[in-house]
Amino acid sequence: MAILSNAVEMIDAGAFSASLGSLTLIKTITLSSAAGTVSFVHGASSVVLDNTYPVYKFVYTSVHPAEEGAIFQVGFRDGSTDYDATKTTTCFEPIANEGDTSAEIAYQASHDLAQGTGFQTLARNTGNGNDECTSGEMFLFNPSSTTFVKHFLARGCGHHQSNYTFTDFVAGYCNVTAAIDAVQFKFHSDNIDAGTFKLYGIKDS
Repeated sequence: MAILSNAVEMIDAGAFSASLGSLTLIKTITLSSAAGTVSFVHGASSVVLDNTYPVYKFVYTSVHPAEEGAIFQVGFRDGSTDYDATKTTTCFEPIANEGDTSAEIAYQASHDLAQGTGFQTLARNTGNGNDECTSGEMFLFNPSSTTFVKHFLARGCGHHQSNYTFTDFVAGYCNVTAAIDAVQFKFHSDNIDAGTFKLYGIKDS
């Protein structure tokens, strides 16, 4: 098979290959008991979050809140001890309920930030029933740059406290020139009861 453009053969069979890059597992954190936060700190506990990789991928699986309607969030540290890097973000969300009587897709203005230093919402109002949780992934680009802002994007799905399924699409940038040297996940209040968190590095193979 060849690749054509305007009926002109551009690349013939066997002459083209594409790579999505290599994915390297850096760290896995599995909660065996409740915890207030989960943090990935460069240089601690075998975590790498520097120019070793141009892209980092975080995967959070079956994250269960202690509190009903908890908001799952992420914060970024830019060299201090606080996860308060300045961010500008955007968020939209499709939802549908179990009874198939209500569905929508909407911009979530209450969950975006405009030069804010607070934690960014990744999944809102997750239920705390035994069968309820949230899961998703987040990419962080070139966190060690001291020249450019640091972009990130995330997509997560979860079980809303009112028996809705939701998917939150979040993107933005840390508007700092300092390197991002740590990332922290938490619910807006109370503990994370359970969940698995993984950090991967991605680079061209």
